Amino acid sequence: MDKKDVLAQYMPPSAAPIIAKWIDYFQCEFKISKNRTTKLGDYRHPFKGNGHKISVNNDLNPYAFLVTTVHEFAHLLTWNDHKNKVKPHGTEWKINFKRMMKPFFDLEVFPPDVNQSIIAYLNNPAASSCTDLRLARALKKYDQQEETQHVEQLPLNTIFSLKDGRRFQKGERVRKRFRCTCLDNGKIYLFNPLAEVYAE
Repeated sequence: MDKKDVLAQYMPPSAAPIIAKWIDYFQCEFKISKNRTTKLGDYRHPFKGNGHKISVNNDLNPYAFLVTTVHEFAHLLTWNDHKNKVKPHGTEWKINFKRMMKPFFDLEVFPPDVNQSIIAYLNNPAASSCTDLRLARALKKYDQQEETQHVEQLPLNTIFSLKDGRRFQKGERVRKRFRCTCLDNGKIYLFNPLAEVYAE
């Protein structure tokens, strides 16, 4: 199957030819990965004879998949320009992310709310896209709906569980995350407000 056709199964089809070109141009190994709870995508710079490597989770909705893909390609371009002499999500990366997003804005591949959230994010140099809650919320709206809730929606002290079966009790918010106690081992874990959980 053609690269463009494979990519079109995971992202808005009109975006697939551009990403396929980037993969060829940068001679990048692009892998569609199984779900990883710790990250949506990953970039690895060339090392010991291996070229650029990008992986993106296969369970993301098409808009989140595309944003994550562009995010990782911006890391690739930043590494080509500066190697590891700049911050991962510093000014240089932001400039590249903005430049690489432009073709998709021109094609109008994103719904208006996602479009606005990306623009707001790009105008806020302090935020890294991994922790930008406005953008994450806009993208989450397009996930396939399951019987899950976000941690931020639960009342204090609610008991909830994760997909792996572990049970927690929601605690107070500390800065950007919620302190939750694992009922299986008594340890404290910090949860992203948008973590998807099953309330009991």
